[in-house]
Amino acid sequence: MSPQLAHRHFHDELSELKSTLLATQQPMARDLRLLMAAMKISNDLERVGDHAVNIAQSAERLLVSPPIVPEPEIVEMARLARRMLADALDAFVRADAQAGRALCRRDDQVDSLHDSVFRILLTHMMETPHIISAAMELFLVSRNLERVADLATNIAEDVVFMVEGKTIKHHAEETA
Repeated sequence: MSPQLAHRHFHDELSELKSTLLATQQPMARDLRLLMAAMKISNDLERVGDHAVNIAQSAERLLVSPPIVPEPEIVEMARLARRMLADALDAFVRADAQAGRALCRRDDQVDSLHDSVFRILLTHMMETPHIISAAMELFLVSRNLERVADLATNIAEDVVFMVEGKTIKHHAEETA
């Protein structure tokens, strides 16, 4: 069974289970929030997988391009995005709204690195036009990593909703 088919099967089973629980068990508000969060997180994880495939495809294309050294910013983005995703899933498993909120504040680091990567790669492309193709691949990697961090943030927001019943948007509580 392909990974896409397996995920679709899992998602269908989860949806069916949710419908059955809603129809037969009259779940309490917290149970409903858990079901809703699980469904949204399942979709977010599918999208993370799509971004991982995009990164792998860019890596394959980079193998046949003129060598261009990945910027340290991209390496740091990968480290941060992986950690954010792991922490978001851990917060979900532990139903830890505080950890979810803390994770939301970390997304700006990845966004800032993505902006830096763009500026750095643009400068390299202007100075050395023959690396444009490879630089664009690195920019696509950066964009996909930034999206993974955004999806981890979405999961963290879902954790807060699941635990507290509060809908938060990225940074909404920093000004409050």
